[in-house]
Amino acid sequence: MSISEQLINFIKKHPYFSGLSRKELESIASRLQEKTYEKGDLVIMEGETCQAMYFIKSGTVRILKTSPEGKEQVLRMMGDGESFNEVPIFDGGKNPASVETLATTALYILSKKDLISLVREDPDLSLAVLKNMALNLRHLVTLVEDLSFRHVSSRVAKILLQYSHPGGSLFEPLPPGGGKLTQQQIASVVGTAREVVGRSLKALEKEGAIKITRGRIQILDSKLLARKI
Repeated sequence: MSISEQLINFIKKHPYFSGLSRKELESIASRLQEKTYEKGDLVIMEGETCQAMYFIKSGTVRILKTSPEGKEQVLRMMGDGESFNEVPIFDGGKNPASVETLATTALYILSKKDLISLVREDPDLSLAVLKNMALNLRHLVTLVEDLSFRHVSSRVAKILLQYSHPGGSLFEPLPPGGGKLTQQQIASVVGTAREVVGRSLKALEKEGAIKITRGRIQILDSKLLARKI
């Protein structure tokens, strides 16, 4: 089976594989399976047995935890070129969170068995995996800090700046993978109710930081938003 240059180029851009030889890249490419998911599909379910890790070819996903009462907390949103679900491969546990698509999303899938085999063969790859896990840990520490110490309006302002389109609209495609955020999804990210997010958005609009028109949020003053964080 021939391996496309597009796939090789995708692999070597990922931090895990950037230092590998052409032969090694081809070996990895031969083990990847590609699968496309529609918007709103569950890629993996929290608590299920880990089968693989995933690389996002195109699209956007959200990683979330769900309480027994059905309340959602979004841990992260990811797009083109990013990867997820490494942790349960190495600690032997279940999937720690669910992953849902926010847009039509194409994924490359690397099985648990293949990833462990690759890490055993290449010490540099092991270090790259550790580095990526450390970055993910830093992200989670920042999330805990935000949820514990920042006011809801501050968390909302941060989300507006973090996920807005370069043109200043939160409801344009999210870089880099596409998709749209609703107020309910914003609430899931900042850890509060949709109604509280709505009040925070209205307060920011009253101050002149944003403008809300027919469900679309436009950022008018990014510096003012930044001062809210």
